[in-house]
Amino acid sequence: MRVSDKIKQQGFITTCEIDSPKGIGIDEFLDKVDTVKNYVDAITAGDNQRAVMRAAPLAICHILKERNVEPIMELSALYRNRLALQSDLLGAGIMGIENILLHDGWDPTIGDHIEAKLVHDLDCCALVKAAVSLSRGGDLSGHALNEAPNFCVGVSVNISLEFDSNQVRELEDKIAAGAQFILTQPVYDSTVLQGFLDATKKLGVPVIVGHMMIKSASMARFINSNLPGVTVPEKIIKELEKSPREQVVEKSLQISVNLLKELKPLCQGFHFVPAGWERYVGNLVQEVVEKTTINR
Repeated sequence: MRVSDKIKQQGFITTCEIDSPKGIGIDEFLDKVDTVKNYVDAITAGDNQRAVMRAAPLAICHILKERNVEPIMELSALYRNRLALQSDLLGAGIMGIENILLHDGWDPTIGDHIEAKLVHDLDCCALVKAAVSLSRGGDLSGHALNEAPNFCVGVSVNISLEFDSNQVRELEDKIAAGAQFILTQPVYDSTVLQGFLDATKKLGVPVIVGHMMIKSASMARFINSNLPGVTVPEKIIKELEKSPREQVVEKSLQISVNLLKELKPLCQGFHFVPAGWERYVGNLVQEVVEKTTINR
């Protein structure tokens, strides 16, 4: 079932991020796709995620479509001007790419091209308006298209205990502009998620919650220091520190299972960020999504 259909039917959605190749070799990327594709509804193709230069999401989504894998194409507002952004969106429409995930983008200073300049033409909200406008048959300048694409538009968001009224208003504006779903960065605390849901309960769109398996205590501390808006609680870090090295993988997966079971009743989907652990995505989906759905 397509992601857009699941959204309409209020089904539970599972997606997975696979890093695009840094180069033109796609064999490793396709191996990872094959590992997860039978467990998720769609695979996201990032747009220079975390400001690291990689292959264009348009090309990656085309490759996924050719292999009958539903893609979600990410597009960063601050990496291009409105001409290029709308052109990429039309290119996606021509290739039959329906799902579009929009966000502002990443600060280049955290990536591998620190000298790169951001393009301050459209922000994420304006980009949502552009995508919706194209779906309705016109561009941002009011010119008619000879045929319109059909997009299912989502937006990404960082949530935290400090998610304030200004951020709520920004998100409300994006939904009012036509965004149909929200995808969060990884969340490791149900209290944080519940606070976000309470603040945004009037929006009426599905929330897909991000999850990255924590491979080690040092990885958790790196996330806390380097991923804005994402916090791994000290309790999880201590659990990993206490585990013998040979038991860390098992402990990490159990932490994920326990957390996801706690979060599942609160949301409408999970977005997995495997970070090299694609082989475990199926385990989590089977343990958390399929079993809990069957038991209801």
